[in-house]
Amino acid sequence: MPLVAAENLVKKYDDLTAVDGVSFTIEEGQIFGFLGPNGAGKSTTISMLSTYLPPTSGDAVIDGISVTREANKVRNIIGVVPQDIALYPTLTAIQNLRFYGKMYDMGGESLERRCQELLELVELWDRRDSRLEQFSGGMKRRINMAAGLLHHPRFLLLDEPTVGVDPQSREHIFETIFKIRDSGTTILYTSHYMEEVELLCDYIAIMDRGKLVASGTLKELLSVLGEGGVIELEVAPTGCSEKLEADISRQQGVTSVKHQDGRLVIFSDNSARSLPPVLKVLEEMRCDVIHLEIFTPNLEKLFIHLTGKELRE
Repeated sequence: MPLVAAENLVKKYDDLTAVDGVSFTIEEGQIFGFLGPNGAGKSTTISMLSTYLPPTSGDAVIDGISVTREANKVRNIIGVVPQDIALYPTLTAIQNLRFYGKMYDMGGESLERRCQELLELVELWDRRDSRLEQFSGGMKRRINMAAGLLHHPRFLLLDEPTVGVDPQSREHIFETIFKIRDSGTTILYTSHYMEEVELLCDYIAIMDRGKLVASGTLKELLSVLGEGGVIELEVAPTGCSEKLEADISRQQGVTSVKHQDGRLVIFSDNSARSLPPVLKVLEEMRCDVIHLEIFTPNLEKLFIHLTGKELRE
């Protein structure tokens, strides 16, 4: 039985449908990734799972508890790390954690031990008495994560936890996430950074415009593109691209052709086999190649394949 099961979640604001019939399950111990651009519906979905927003319709069950019928019980077993820093800048790191711990009715020696455990987990115990206003953005985000873990949640929701941080802080956050997963906490991780989702997540759901457009393991998702690679090219004159797309799509091994920023992205089950006939088409149509590159299948190319556009930030 999965730890989390969302069934046909819908959230509407007047004429805007922010989340449109989203269903998924999350197995215990997974890092489940939501990938999609800003505005795709990821944060709204998290808000419904965390009981912050009631669904317009549909429901989700977390560890057997309904988010619509038993919201208070759900709040006791989940941790939420919002995209915005939810900390007090004039308090120290440990004072912030004590404050949030008391909101969970924690106190005494058990709270002090938990604060120390978490500050050591995020590698900031030595800065426990420094005020948050003295911390870098990445350090604040690590304390933000610690606050969401104070009450030993079974399910942790991380909403874009690396936005605006430097590369070194991002690595610290990644290490912390793996430690949290290894301690037995199930994680939902949202991001619009492809490489983060590829690195961290056991299972991935791709959202766009409020809908789930694909889901699976990284291997399963990339199998949609085949194992042959992606050919990306830019040609001149640009006027030949209209007929060019149709002719290229008929060549051996080519599975689909998409437009992206004035370039053609050619998906193939064998790029080495497809490239010669594609070049022959270009020669016959007298299209000069300005740029040509071959990629192995990745999430970025999959997103283009599924939506016809780049991941919008």
